[in-house]
Amino acid sequence: MVLYTSPFPNSFLSVLHSFSWGLIFPCYWLADRLVASFVPTTYEKRQRADDPCYFHALCIIITTPIYLALLVASLPFALIGFLLWSPLQSARRPYIYSRLEDKNHANGATLLTEWKAAGNGKSFCFGSANVCLLPDSLARFNNVFNTQARAKEIGRRIRNGASRPQIKIYIDSPTNTSISAASFSSLVSPQGGDNTNRTVNAGIKRTTSMEYKGDNSGSNNSEDSREDKGGAGESNEGEENSCIVRINGEDNGHMSDTEPDTVNGQAHASGPAEPSLEGDVEISKTPNHKQKEGDSGSLDSYSASRESLVKVRVGDGTVDQSTVNNKLLYKASIMKKTSVRKKKHTDETFDHEISAFFPANLDFLCLQEVFDKRAAEKLKEQLHHYFEYIVYDVGVYSCHGCCSFKFVNSGLLFASRYPVMDAAYHCYPNGRGTDSLASKGALFLKVQVGSTPQDQRIVGYISCTHLQAIAGDTTVRCEQLDMLQDWLSEFRKSTSSSSTANPEELVAFDVICGDLNFDNCSSEDKLEQQHSLFTHYKDPCRIGPGEDKPWAIGTLLDPEGLYDEEVCTPDNLQKVLESEEGRKGYLVYPTSKNHSSSQKGRKASLKGNGRRIDYMLYTEEGLYLEWKVEVEEFSFITQLAGLTDHLPVAMRLMVSTGEDDP
Repeated sequence: MVLYTSPFPNSFLSVLHSFSWGLIFPCYWLADRLVASFVPTTYEKRQRADDPCYFHALCIIITTPIYLALLVASLPFALIGFLLWSPLQSARRPYIYSRLEDKNHANGATLLTEWKAAGNGKSFCFGSANVCLLPDSLARFNNVFNTQARAKEIGRRIRNGASRPQIKIYIDSPTNTSISAASFSSLVSPQGGDNTNRTVNAGIKRTTSMEYKGDNSGSNNSEDSREDKGGAGESNEGEENSCIVRINGEDNGHMSDTEPDTVNGQAHASGPAEPSLEGDVEISKTPNHKQKEGDSGSLDSYSASRESLVKVRVGDGTVDQSTVNNKLLYKASIMKKTSVRKKKHTDETFDHEISAFFPANLDFLCLQEVFDKRAAEKLKEQLHHYFEYIVYDVGVYSCHGCCSFKFVNSGLLFASRYPVMDAAYHCYPNGRGTDSLASKGALFLKVQVGSTPQDQRIVGYISCTHLQAIAGDTTVRCEQLDMLQDWLSEFRKSTSSSSTANPEELVAFDVICGDLNFDNCSSEDKLEQQHSLFTHYKDPCRIGPGEDKPWAIGTLLDPEGLYDEEVCTPDNLQKVLESEEGRKGYLVYPTSKNHSSSQKGRKASLKGNGRRIDYMLYTEEGLYLEWKVEVEEFSFITQLAGLTDHLPVAMRLMVSTGEDDP
């Protein structure tokens, strides 16, 4: 299957399309700004409350006639442009495939050579988020604004979170929970001068992201970091870009200074038996260590999770340059040992967390509501600093391909560190109401993640979708779920080059991500909860129809509280969502006739922990029979606090080959 790298089959149509859109854009922009001036967000209302001169009201009085006059003047040109633009959509391709051309930043080829289906297996990390990148006037109805700036910041935060090195902390003492209380999201910062003779002081302390200084190069695969990777030794295939910290000792809240063992690349903690924690630090470096500008906090990038930041300082002594890169400031994520978390949920077999950062080594990203084309370009540019392969501008326009006229595309965007082999898009033909104006549908992708010693390709399937949003349209959503399964089955058959007797490809995983617009607790969503999709695909957060696991939380935020001080930063939002009262105040809960629609300050007992409408599903059906797929980690992410009204989710799957198992 050919991947489309341009929206039209030839340059003439592309130029004609650009010309027609150039005629339409002034009218579109003026209408957007005119409506936006009358739809303030709560953030803007608070800013204006301190203005005694009513300056904003004066601006509206002055600018509104100007906008209206220019809008009327641009209408004839927009009409001409529309008459050219609409027929062109019949020749438009359903998506644009973008591959990073700068080979210095590319990592797909390197990743493909890493997994040869040997050893214990390999883990793959998937992320999904609804980012609400609508035209600014429409985004304001969800209480978010400045779509273009948000798109750039969202991309920066995602790639900064994903490009962190990964730290795993294993606590062997069952009585010590001081470190396990930290979140996945942590910061490790080897610091030092230009001298290579340094010693690692492995005492770990909490710090804030104010000490995070990213660079503006946008590169995450520098030559220095490649040398670091080689010098640090080979890591396990399933734990690339990781730092493993093993801690043994008595229950206490202190950490002592340590003496490094730089020969083996490990730092061994030592000190008095009572007040210290002994541990081994194993560091494996990868090209992703180089940081970028921006951070997880506000648009000025000054805020992050204080509770979850870990720092390693460099003292005096000797250390190999290939072991510690003393010129970079690292961010890392803590992954707690499962046995520690089993204290609360003894039946759970994988890690779960509310995290202030996107997971380190994020392999695949599925985004929804990337409707604005200019915002999509800005987002793509930021994501390309980390993801080599991106599929964006997915969908159809005008009357082409669907039953009703489509003003905007599907809003789907897919980013991958691994090469995309095939892609297909289908538009749901049964959209209703305002949803029918967008070409909502499903994007299906086939990626290559490795190869066997026998030159068999190792592939995976990922589906990204966004269902009907209007409440009460349960029948429409069930029909869309039926179509999703049928289209996915057809896609797998059409793109498979294997036979049972002579398999040329081994399927490692099959994952569905997206905003399904129904939750597993609302009584109004019973039809969707019992859909056959959940008999073929597993939901890590779900016990059964109508019942989520106790640790699962809602992913739909109350728009009215997005800019409250308690939740406007990733750190604050993470802390609030860790408490039941906080969730009741800032998450949208399943609808009920017995409760007010207002979420703020509600104390009544409610079912579940909020409306979880963003899903990540996986299946064990149709995979290579000798391999086993298990969830290794599931995260609810607060890194996009203040930028969208949804919580991103992430899932890490471990594909076990069964070879060399301990």
